[in-house]
Amino acid sequence: MNSRASVSAGFQLEKPRAFLLWGIDEAALVNELERFGLRRVTDGYYTIACTSLGGLKHMLGFHFEPRTSGKLARLEFFRTQYDDLKASFAEFQRHLTGAFGEPTEVGPISCGVPTYRWVIDTVVIVHSLFERFGPEEQLYIGNSAFRKS
Repeated sequence: MNSRASVSAGFQLEKPRAFLLWGIDEAALVNELERFGLRRVTDGYYTIACTSLGGLKHMLGFHFEPRTSGKLARLEFFRTQYDDLKASFAEFQRHLTGAFGEPTEVGPISCGVPTYRWVIDTVVIVHSLFERFGPEEQLYIGNSAFRKS
């Protein structure tokens, strides 16, 4: 199954090797990833260093909704250090396009780059830069079937 087709069901991590279903609960996520350095940040939010999207090394945040006794609803991709924000953006974008094809929408330009958006069934992928105490990269994949709103 390719990335585009499988993202409707969940998300594939390459390292550690795991396929995480949308709607998984926190206990199941902890059971699956705890031995690989999964870190609880706060209620309903965990992070891990991993590889996905065809060899891209990054940090991944897991957001559960609701925050207590919730289901996995959103993945947040980030780095612990941004030496070159534009290079980071370009690298993430190459891997996203390689995994999911061309974006469904190319939106307004912010901080010198367009906002890219993919809509695949109930899944939305957004990659952008925005201004927050200086430019900041934002990349998330969310499944609206498990969103509270």
